[in-house]
Amino acid sequence: MLSETDTRYLRRAVDLAAEALEAGDEPFGSVLAARDGTVLFEDRNRVAGGDRTRHPEFAIARWSTTRLSPAERAAATVYTSGEHCPMCSAAHGWAGLGRIVYASSSAQLVSWLEEWGVPPAPVRALPVGEVVPGIAVEGPVDPLAAEVRALQARFHGRN
Repeated sequence: MLSETDTRYLRRAVDLAAEALEAGDEPFGSVLAARDGTVLFEDRNRVAGGDRTRHPEFAIARWSTTRLSPAERAAATVYTSGEHCPMCSAAHGWAGLGRIVYASSSAQLVSWLEEWGVPPAPVRALPVGEVVPGIAVEGPVDPLAAEVRALQARFHGRN
């Protein structure tokens, strides 16, 4: 069961995904919060410029390694509109970040894209737990997953 804080930060991650879409980018957003609930960092997808590694979860991992101690990273939670891709999962694991809460899963995204006839991504979608064994993960979370689906539909021209 998600706490009120979890729900608030997950809502913010989905809002950041909407901001990314409005900026012409793929709709993904993420928030990093400390154990005490302080927002430490937030970002949205920025791949439209050509660098396909500019995912918000990857930015969080990089940011955290230069500004937080290993203990602070392990105690932090990443809230994200969509479950991490394998690249971001690996970065999360290598950075030693803690819990992940996501609105929509990679499996959901793959299913939606297949439904809409969108070609698969060049990297296979894997659950975070397959890339980072033992990580605490919660998601998907309805109705936020439905909102993410609507954002993805708009991005892919499937309104």
